[in-house]
Amino acid sequence: MTAPVSGPVRRRITVRGTVQGVGFRPFVHRLAADLELAGFVSNTANGVLIEVEGPMGEVGRFFDRLTEQPPPLAAVTGVGFEDVPATGVTGPFTIRPTEQSAGRTQLPPDTATCADCLRELADPADRRHRHPFITCTHCGPRFTIATGMPYDRAATTMAGFPMCPSCAREYGAPDDRRFHAQPVACPDCGPRLRLIPADGTDVRPARDTDALATARALLAAGRIVAVKGVGGYHLACDATDPRAVATLRARKERGGKAFAVMCADLGTAERVAALSDAERAALTSARRPIVLLRRRTPTDGLRLADQVCPGSPHVGVMLPYTPVHTLLFGLPGDPPGPRALVMTSGNRSGEPIVTDDAEALTRLASLADAWLAHDRPIASPCDDSLLRVRPDGTEQVLRRSRGYVPRPLRLPLPVRPTLAVGGDLKNAPCLGEGDLAWFGPHIGDMGDLATLEAAERAELHLGRLTGVTPRLVAADRHPRYHSTGWARTRSTRLGLRSPTLVQHHHAHIASAMAEHGLDGTTPVIGVAFDGTGYGDDGTVWGGEVLLADYTGYRRFAHLAPAPLPGGDAGVANPCRLALARLWAAGLPWERDLPSVAACSESERTVLRQQLERQVACVPTSGMGRLFDAVSSLVGVCHRAGYEAQAALELEAAATEAWHADTRAYRFGFRTLPPLHEVPSVRPLGALDRAGRWEIAPPLRAVLADLRRGTPTPVLAARFHRGVARAVTEICRRARGTTGLTTVALTGGVFANALLEEECAALLATDRFTVLRHREVPPNDGGLALGQLMVAGTATNHETE
Repeated sequence: MTAPVSGPVRRRITVRGTVQGVGFRPFVHRLAADLELAGFVSNTANGVLIEVEGPMGEVGRFFDRLTEQPPPLAAVTGVGFEDVPATGVTGPFTIRPTEQSAGRTQLPPDTATCADCLRELADPADRRHRHPFITCTHCGPRFTIATGMPYDRAATTMAGFPMCPSCAREYGAPDDRRFHAQPVACPDCGPRLRLIPADGTDVRPARDTDALATARALLAAGRIVAVKGVGGYHLACDATDPRAVATLRARKERGGKAFAVMCADLGTAERVAALSDAERAALTSARRPIVLLRRRTPTDGLRLADQVCPGSPHVGVMLPYTPVHTLLFGLPGDPPGPRALVMTSGNRSGEPIVTDDAEALTRLASLADAWLAHDRPIASPCDDSLLRVRPDGTEQVLRRSRGYVPRPLRLPLPVRPTLAVGGDLKNAPCLGEGDLAWFGPHIGDMGDLATLEAAERAELHLGRLTGVTPRLVAADRHPRYHSTGWARTRSTRLGLRSPTLVQHHHAHIASAMAEHGLDGTTPVIGVAFDGTGYGDDGTVWGGEVLLADYTGYRRFAHLAPAPLPGGDAGVANPCRLALARLWAAGLPWERDLPSVAACSESERTVLRQQLERQVACVPTSGMGRLFDAVSSLVGVCHRAGYEAQAALELEAAATEAWHADTRAYRFGFRTLPPLHEVPSVRPLGALDRAGRWEIAPPLRAVLADLRRGTPTPVLAARFHRGVARAVTEICRRARGTTGLTTVALTGGVFANALLEEECAALLATDRFTVLRHREVPPNDGGLALGQLMVAGTATNHETE
């Protein structure tokens, strides 16, 4: 029998996860002091190292409270401990300087200003009253100011702002909320705001409040102000001023694409849109994303200018997440200003967001009337995140960036050190090693040199923060993708072999599998719908049902292909896509059809020659292109000024009649296996040639309804329901052939809320397990995770 320990014991504890930059060391210090334990805590490159010494019971209580009551922003993923010889030390518990060593820890994302800081911001008696950079251990920038790891002030863009004596005392006081808060500052020692008018005069006001008051007055007067935030510049204007919004839209060359709106507070947001409890929680969360909300009618609430989100029943809304935003709207007693601001990324459409002050003065010179800038550098650009809340309260992230990055995702299988570069649209690279993956911030569309350079900077910055050195690079198979070319260049610079190329829709499905923690032991029925993906046969895929795991896939079924006249350039003309679909289905171009009438006679002549001679007509099975075509066919959208405009407007039309009409157009099927059940999963390699679902039957039904004068919203709703029922039928056939019962819904088309909800409901009723994206976007913003899983877990790789 072991004798009880009567003297002091010492325990060494290692904590892994998001434990730096969240007040974890101050929390440990207070806990140890409360229990009168000796020892120390220190940041290391692997997390946090703690040694505590004292009576066994108190050491045990310390360990329990450490794991059960971590700080609010901490995310503990692992705790290890070992008992070591007691030293007899009885001095106070201390915080040691950070250890410099090889390893890895996790940095938290930027978070919105906390309630305590907001209270101090508005308190005239507080020394940080109206300080635009107020922060503490529970809020503020982290990712966008970090230049390296471990996370200490010297490794942030605050290194150039030495603390004044008052801030230094708070930083060093264990009982203070700013104890070891790296961005801590005050009006005496922190960054400063400045207001720069259009003539370029750098105005450095005596007080930050002067710059803010001037900016607010400019916004109230209908001007456009470039506002520097934590992750880049925004272009802001009064969202209720039609002329200001129209001017911003014209200057930015944005076409009809919707703007996001920042509301001064939750009450203002509720005047703009009707909020569910889950939407309210998402808006007010520390992440502060843009949330897609159903607009109120102008008579019910705050009237936004029509040009904020033309043709859409939804509006993207966010709340202030920095002190600068809060002060820009004004505190009680300030001169009034707009209560809702358009807040769109500070760039021209298609370019990366601007972060550098000098660059902002040149690149935004023709866009802004003034600049509200500050002198704290931005280490990494980070655009606003975007999500929608489903009826069941779950979230679907459509752009994963600020508030999420660089929080890692846990992987179901370990991967070798890999860089996955993603695709050319909505690009977001991903680094992975072991059982963790880190997405970089949203980059955008890889259409020019500036965006490619931004992607490379983002990957290098992410590498510094994670410690991942890639031994493999993964990319899309498309031979002309800019991202694939960047992957080749990056592989060469790293001294690695050519990139591992992953089929586009296989990557989408693997992304959904990984997000849901599937280890790939059993394949899934992957329904991957988007506009464009390079297919195995050299054509454009995008209406795919694949049987897939991480090691491979088989094309079970696909949408019947049709010519894509003009290739990618033709996507801007849904009316031409509609005529190409009619031509492929053997249906006439009758002059009174909306899509026929939208094309000039000469345009129709050239198009017919293209189709008959198959000149510049790549076959496409893309579901996104079918939505575009039907949008024009029923008279909704004939010319698209931005990506997915036709499909978005078709969804908006369908919403109007969704509950009034429940009928659906029927698709035809060819060469699909018969519907029967089998007792076990059939190997992927044992399938016959892929089946396809035919478009002619629903197109004929649409034409017949047009002849009857059926309202456009009803046509749109019947098409959406028809696609959902066809998906369910194909999945039944796949289950009957293979025994598989899990369906992954993925690809950009599943950002369509009506389609995703209807597919999920029908499949669940039919006893399928349905995987829907949550934190990882269904569009190409989530593509890199699938590339990572396919390439990083494989033993044999396809290269160029």
